[in-house]
Amino acid sequence: MTTTETLISCARILTGTKTDYDDLLERIGDARFVLLGEASHGTHEFYRERAIITQRLIKEKNFHAVAVEADWPDAYRVNRYVCNRSEDGDSEQALAGFKRFPTWMWRNNDVVHFLDWLRSYNDARPELHTVGFYGIDLYSLFTSIDEVLKYLGKVDPDAAARARHRYACFDHFRHDSQSYGYATGVQMSPSCENAVVAQLTELCQQGDKYLQQDGTEATAAFFYAQQNARLVKNAEQYYRTMFKGRTSSWNLRDRHMADTLQALVTHLTKIHSEPAKIIVWAHNSHLGDARATEVGQYGEWNVGQLMRQLYGDQVVSIGFMTHHGTVTAASDWDAVAERKRVRPALPGSYESLLHQTGIERMLLTFDGDAATRILMQPHLERTIGVIYLPESERGSHYFHACLPQQFDAILYFDETHAVRPLELNSQWETGEAPETYPVGI
Repeated sequence: MTTTETLISCARILTGTKTDYDDLLERIGDARFVLLGEASHGTHEFYRERAIITQRLIKEKNFHAVAVEADWPDAYRVNRYVCNRSEDGDSEQALAGFKRFPTWMWRNNDVVHFLDWLRSYNDARPELHTVGFYGIDLYSLFTSIDEVLKYLGKVDPDAAARARHRYACFDHFRHDSQSYGYATGVQMSPSCENAVVAQLTELCQQGDKYLQQDGTEATAAFFYAQQNARLVKNAEQYYRTMFKGRTSSWNLRDRHMADTLQALVTHLTKIHSEPAKIIVWAHNSHLGDARATEVGQYGEWNVGQLMRQLYGDQVVSIGFMTHHGTVTAASDWDAVAERKRVRPALPGSYESLLHQTGIERMLLTFDGDAATRILMQPHLERTIGVIYLPESERGSHYFHACLPQQFDAILYFDETHAVRPLELNSQWETGEAPETYPVGI
């Protein structure tokens, strides 16, 4: 058989029915960690299908939490809402903390629909058996500082004063994390490293004292503050190294995300009195094993690799891919969201191979079958983040990978559509103009 014929014979065609993911759930089995990726940060089908799979994992396999590529304090506000512990009136209001670029990544219609479902699901469950929603990223340096101070102000005002003195090291950067990173990276300003390490150390040492007040709320409040203090320490280091090269800052960020997952495992295992089971939503570049990609050869690691090294077969990683369509993305950092056309995948890419099958939506699992053997040959793979630059498509958005070693399964959608932000602008609503060609008159 040809490559195309082999892929067709191995594909599970997705038809939009309730049984679409039966085979995938069987493949997941008793795994405790399911990593659900995305090939962009702005594709409706990726968000929608992740939500469908997540709902089934929660209902049928008793997963305890969803951990997402989002900042800890902003996602924790959502966690309070879905667990019925906040004053937010609805899912959209609970997402109000996501003010930093790219806001559409979490403030979009698909996330609102999932949170509506999760709140409804939790409302029918006992308090100690609700399913949480947590962020594992580290960009919220200054918000996390504020949250540590807020917590200490309630439980230990003297400790709050010491923390405020330590964190004052950042004051003259006016909540600009990148300015701090640049100034310290080029040694124009002393770093705050010792201050943030001292603050985390003191908070951890005082844990027993702060937890003398029994109850779930006291435990959750301390855990939240502790993770914020840990984030401040790691974010300080991240911003200090981001101007020294991609690999060091990337590795710090993904190590932080993996460590946050591990902290969640410990916390949730105690709460539920059984080994914690967590679903992770993040980009393919974070969740596919870096060792199977060309960036891994340059020394980068990622969450997928670190989780596999920690938990082995207890981790199932699922990538998401598309050939063409539209995507919500920006043209530069901090720029407005646009609805851009995703160009057809380049020849020689995995996406192009899958497109040649003519199948609109499919699942491929890599269990040693013929498709696995064929796809072991490295190919190009596309990755679109919050920025999409089609004019430099090959250099900006492709890398070589070995797909069956990178993921345990992939979901492929031939044509996809831009996720709809909650806040629309004229650029998004108008969309990118179609390509035009000179016409003789």
